[in-house]
Amino acid sequence: MFEVICVSFAFFFGLAVRQFGLPPMVGFLAAGFAVNAVGSRIGLPEETHEILSHVSHLGVLLLMFAVGLKLKLAQVAQPQVLGGALLHFTITATVLGAGLAVISGLAPQGAVLLAVALSFSSTVFSAKFLEAKRDLGTFYGRTAIGILIVQDLIALVVLAVWAGQAPTVWALGVFALPLIRPVLHWLLDFTGHDELLVLMGMLLSLVLGGMGFQAVGLSSEIGALVMGLMLSGHRRAKELSESLWGLKEVFLVGFFLQIGMSGLPDWADLGWALLFLAVLPAKGILFFFILILFRLRARSAFLAAVSLTAYSEFGLIVASRALPEWLVPLALSVSLSFVLASPVNHAAQTLFDRWERRLQRFEPRRMHRDEQPTNLGNATVMVLGMGRTGTAAYDSLLAATDRVVGIDADTYLVQARRDEGRNVLFADVEDAGFWRGLDVTNLQAVILAMDHLEAKEAAARALRHKGFDGPIVGHALYESDLDRLHAAGATHCYLTMYQAGMGLAEHAARAMGLDGLPDATAEATAAAATTAADGAGPASRG
Repeated sequence: MFEVICVSFAFFFGLAVRQFGLPPMVGFLAAGFAVNAVGSRIGLPEETHEILSHVSHLGVLLLMFAVGLKLKLAQVAQPQVLGGALLHFTITATVLGAGLAVISGLAPQGAVLLAVALSFSSTVFSAKFLEAKRDLGTFYGRTAIGILIVQDLIALVVLAVWAGQAPTVWALGVFALPLIRPVLHWLLDFTGHDELLVLMGMLLSLVLGGMGFQAVGLSSEIGALVMGLMLSGHRRAKELSESLWGLKEVFLVGFFLQIGMSGLPDWADLGWALLFLAVLPAKGILFFFILILFRLRARSAFLAAVSLTAYSEFGLIVASRALPEWLVPLALSVSLSFVLASPVNHAAQTLFDRWERRLQRFEPRRMHRDEQPTNLGNATVMVLGMGRTGTAAYDSLLAATDRVVGIDADTYLVQARRDEGRNVLFADVEDAGFWRGLDVTNLQAVILAMDHLEAKEAAARALRHKGFDGPIVGHALYESDLDRLHAAGATHCYLTMYQAGMGLAEHAARAMGLDGLPDATAEATAAAATTAADGAGPASRG
């Protein structure tokens, strides 16, 4: 009965909110409150809370492991990360704590602890949004995730101090983990590509990272993150992350259901939740100005601040152990902050474009070293997105011209491609500032090799707005995406799987010695030209 009620409520509430442009997680939160309200009348088992708590914990561990796979230790040690997190925590705990002591009647220690609970931002919420937008590797995304990690560490310290607990002497073994990194890399290569790959990810995140760290008095969440970091430089890290994606998403449904089921609020709880929600914008504004202080551009500071403007699940953990009487209003505040932050995160780039002139007034004259403008030099072909597809396109173009430049928003990927001898520059194609200062006079063609459809649309529109009239070539997985790319200004668009199938047929025909099979590239070009003319994609979906 547990799975019947929880799965049904989660699905239909998630489906309902998506019709209003909200992410399904908002529906899952609403489903949690609904199950809490009517569960006893429809036969919800008493052990539901315990089961959901376990399922949600597994989801959080898998999420932290996936985040770790995409991180580098150096990004946490950045001044804007450490300084930003500590400065925001100190100001919030001091100022908000003083205000709560006055209006809540709490003792100073309790008021400060409540302010601390509200100072944290949601790692689960932010990581999911950044992952969905494929922005975990961007400069602002790495800054936001780094701040979240530091906040989680602060939360663990607060909990340890409050509970009077300390890690065991065996926790020192964590410092020896880099020694076994080659073994883990070998194991990942040896595991293969089937279900054993999924089990290996679960072994590292849930067993070694989760249970292993917890056994020595450390956070299981940080343990899962560390195990992901151990494999972050491996060539198969992305494959491992993708293999765990569906499992992680299902378990995280339990996390959002659990928050909604924390308790039914009364009018007093609702009043406090609305007050905390009114304070929420100040949280983002403070992050914006702190990041500006560390010389980030207005866009990076704004997008990172928006990602961090939601209350944290760690606040609920702090409240459950130290301020149990505040658990329900805090749970409601966390839920409402997700509801408010979801559409804002979706529209973050649009909001920045609207307020860009006002926000740029606060930009420092001396920029952060990762925020320097880009010069294309004498390049005639620009490849946007230097993942596997973009890199293959770049290498193929070198046979015809050496005046090729690659662009990517992931600074670590940019450095890796440079180390391999390619001409690759760092820039975010969704940043209007990049296009504003870009000289496209020498460009003759542009390839859109990014994964994210919205990023391709933004780049195509920006190029046409700059007056570029050359070919813009892109690829898409679905026919419905082709019309959007053409409407944005792309001239040649291909269905990725369709062209891959044609390529396979061409290789098979050559191996068999058959003649008359059309060349895949020529056929795809003809299909793309037809698509550009009549707005219809190739008949086959691949």
